[in-house]
Amino acid sequence: MPAKSQPSQRIECDVCVIGAGSAGLSAASGAAQLGARVVLIERGAMGGDCLNTGCVPSKSLIAAAHAAHGFKAAMAMGVGAGLVPKIDFQAVHDHVHAVIGAIAPHDSVARFEGMGITVLQETAKFVSPGELVAGDYTITARRFVVATGSRASLPPIPGLAALEPLTNETIFALTTRPDHLLILGGGPIGLELAQAFRRLGSAVTVVDAGAILARDEPEAAPLIRKVLADEGIALFEHASFADPQRVEGGVQARVETAAGTQIITASHLLVAAGRKPNIENLGLDAAGVRTTGQGIAVDARLRSSNARIYALGDVAGGPQFTHIAGYHAGIFVRNAMFGLPSKVDYAALPWVTYLDPEVAHVGLTEADARKQGADVITIVEHFAENDRAQAERRIEGFVKLVLTRRGKVLGATMVGPHAGEMISLWGLVISGKVKLSAVASMIAPYPTLAEISKRAASAYYKPKLFGTLPKAWVGLVQRFVP
Repeated sequence: MPAKSQPSQRIECDVCVIGAGSAGLSAASGAAQLGARVVLIERGAMGGDCLNTGCVPSKSLIAAAHAAHGFKAAMAMGVGAGLVPKIDFQAVHDHVHAVIGAIAPHDSVARFEGMGITVLQETAKFVSPGELVAGDYTITARRFVVATGSRASLPPIPGLAALEPLTNETIFALTTRPDHLLILGGGPIGLELAQAFRRLGSAVTVVDAGAILARDEPEAAPLIRKVLADEGIALFEHASFADPQRVEGGVQARVETAAGTQIITASHLLVAAGRKPNIENLGLDAAGVRTTGQGIAVDARLRSSNARIYALGDVAGGPQFTHIAGYHAGIFVRNAMFGLPSKVDYAALPWVTYLDPEVAHVGLTEADARKQGADVITIVEHFAENDRAQAERRIEGFVKLVLTRRGKVLGATMVGPHAGEMISLWGLVISGKVKLSAVASMIAPYPTLAEISKRAASAYYKPKLFGTLPKAWVGLVQRFVP
């Protein structure tokens, strides 16, 4: 057997980035625009999970489902009574992939080569602490970035892998609507796709080992449970999932809860029960990089145990959000390019579950704040008190603020229409860039959903404004000032 040929071309650069997802693309472009010599390596599709199998296709599918659901909402206002939307699932598929295609040029090889970046569509592997090979190339760099992301993982349930269930990596390739979609996992991905497919006409069953929305404020889950039930989604929480097997026309599994056992038969099975970092076969041992079950171990500056190698995005073992990947890239650029000791700070970390209504959060929950020893108060305002929400028949939901008694906002949760669009204001407040008093005193256009933030901020000052001392002062003014 002939010996395998050795890499024949050498490249020396300032920054070598492995992975062309959100973190890798942002890090590569940032470094290149600052004059660094950059090599970008990607073995798969440019754009990574977010563009191809994650955020972009899922939100595109959700948009189609929202359009279909609009028929039902319109009937409540006396419009189009009796109409039922016709779902062309092939056209839905085409819409999803058209959106991917429209965004893809922004993440393309041509665009990044146009920045002066050397793009290699190869598999990378470290062979020493300062060198890796990719195809026929040997690359040395002053700094390396590992931004290889994560992938869907299957729970160790006997028989599950043999079924080759759908994951987020394959479900968007469907051109025929599932008759009945059984979803294992009630996290954000599972719930978002459950509601989307239900609105597009599929029967949907969701099974989760725990409770839904476990990371969010406890007031959110009951509201969302009711919404999902009203839309006809069967939800099994604190449930075990066993004996998955293929049967005529689809799949079958046994679901056990405190209420008893049910045999669920469905046409399709989707697993959305966790993700696994892509760290295999990278030669990290040879590079002196320590790993854990969550990914690459990093310090607050995102450096691995080999200070020349940074880990960004999902592979860094922290919060798994596309916006965190972009944030990590900024941390890397400030450290590696400018020499600034920039560290991650998740105090104002936002996340959104793109249900309808949306569930958005930033900062600490009340429970987390109390665990940290904070003496907190909470303010809750409901969309039922918002005139725009009433006009649009969208009164489900609330905003909840978690504050210290001195008015420092530690966390905020919004459940309601467009909550994800409105939560950023509270991120600015938590980060200290906007004061709570500024939100309370701002002039908000009427009627808008965003007025709920002003109302919540004002609620903190209401006891002080209408207390005994202000009333006494007003009395004096009215008595003595002409």
